[in-house]
Amino acid sequence: MDVVLDIVTKSWFIPTVLVTIVLGAIVWWKTKWSHLSKYKNLPPFERGLPLVGHALTFGQDPLAFADKTYKKLGPVFTIEVLGKRMTFLVGPEAQEPFFTGKDTELDQNEPYNFAVPIFGPGVVYDVPLEVRQQQLKFLRAALRTEKMKAYVAPIIFEAKDFFNQWGNKGVIDLRDELAKLIILTASRALMGDDVREKLSGKVAELFQCLDEGLTTVTMFWRDAPTPAHARRDAARLEMCELFSKIIKERREHPDVKHEDALQSFMDQKYKDGRKLRVEELAGMMIAMLFAGQHTSSVTSSWTGLFLMNNPKYLEKVLEEQEENIKKYGEDLTYEALNDMPFLHACVKEALRIHPPIIFLMRKLMVDMKICDYDIPTGDVLFTSPALSGWHSSNFEDPTTYDPYRWLGERDEDKKKKFGFIGFGGGRHTCLGEQFGYLQVKTIWSTLFRKYNFKLLDPFPSPDYTALVVGPKPCRVEFTKKE
Repeated sequence: MDVVLDIVTKSWFIPTVLVTIVLGAIVWWKTKWSHLSKYKNLPPFERGLPLVGHALTFGQDPLAFADKTYKKLGPVFTIEVLGKRMTFLVGPEAQEPFFTGKDTELDQNEPYNFAVPIFGPGVVYDVPLEVRQQQLKFLRAALRTEKMKAYVAPIIFEAKDFFNQWGNKGVIDLRDELAKLIILTASRALMGDDVREKLSGKVAELFQCLDEGLTTVTMFWRDAPTPAHARRDAARLEMCELFSKIIKERREHPDVKHEDALQSFMDQKYKDGRKLRVEELAGMMIAMLFAGQHTSSVTSSWTGLFLMNNPKYLEKVLEEQEENIKKYGEDLTYEALNDMPFLHACVKEALRIHPPIIFLMRKLMVDMKICDYDIPTGDVLFTSPALSGWHSSNFEDPTTYDPYRWLGERDEDKKKKFGFIGFGGGRHTCLGEQFGYLQVKTIWSTLFRKYNFKLLDPFPSPDYTALVVGPKPCRVEFTKKE
């Protein structure tokens, strides 16, 4: 023991250990990337700090970093973050292989592994491809057109009830208010009356814990011992317990009919005849709620803010509402909501400029040629709905909010394949796209028929500190129409 202490206390010991660690790390790093020498035309590489790469700059503002690097290096480029090669694809030509590649070539499980503690084991990104494909089939069944029609009434009911509590005049933070509403509409439409009536407050509380458990740290260390992760894990377990009680009660009373996503999942069977376990049902519901809540609340907020900031477009929306009422009456229906082309274009334009999800990811399982560059197996591919929406080859004057770009002969959506990827693209286009538009149009049709709005603060910038990007706080004044 004395000999060991004598060595450790020598003045040369600590420097020697540090040098050894650094040299070892350099050797490991060079060995790790030695296989790249066989590729003749790798994409441009933006070099960062040793070992950590661009972890700091990318972590602070990932979209700004990607945009800056794209302008410097072009539509295909690679960076390193904590030992991982991340290759970015910007623009329709570069993005096409991302959306048309086979699932066996472009894996989702590893890039989205950080979501497993939120959704739980055995669902979505924690199952083999064959099982995930079956689960996606269950999701499609829950979101098919016949189901959409059944979801309209509960969404309208919740929206009217929520806004009735506002009073005649007041000031709100739009994003906060709409986030609260979307939890209620989702609880009623997707989870059913029993969840909404008995547990909606608790579901909202638990969902917030799940939401706060998704941070930039989570992407690189999903089980880091942080307070947010501890609350996330506890919330998911409690959510499973809540669903377990609801499912048990429904199975004990099969004569009671339920027209909601939860019941749709309960009725589904895998190819082997097995029904979904409680943990799987809870995970599927959490995944659906998580995706829908973020997309709808963020896109609803941006849609309203853009219209308040552009009176000429708001006037057109109000005229369309008047025409809709003359044609369908005061009551909003599925058919009435689908006959609002200008409001639909306004929502889509908000989504183009400020999509809630700024990156989509896949791990490359085979070597692939993209825009004449050799992309090696193991690279994580990134594409960005935000950067694509700002791309001048896709859209005229892309920094300007202009809903007319989606209408008539101008329809810029058809200008380039995979130019607009607000809901993804190809075989993995978001299954909740129709539901998302339905919710946003229901909310703003209800609001614009009842209130006038005015921005009290400057138009907000996006909050890129969050993984799901919404507007920074912005006060809005509402006044009830006479």
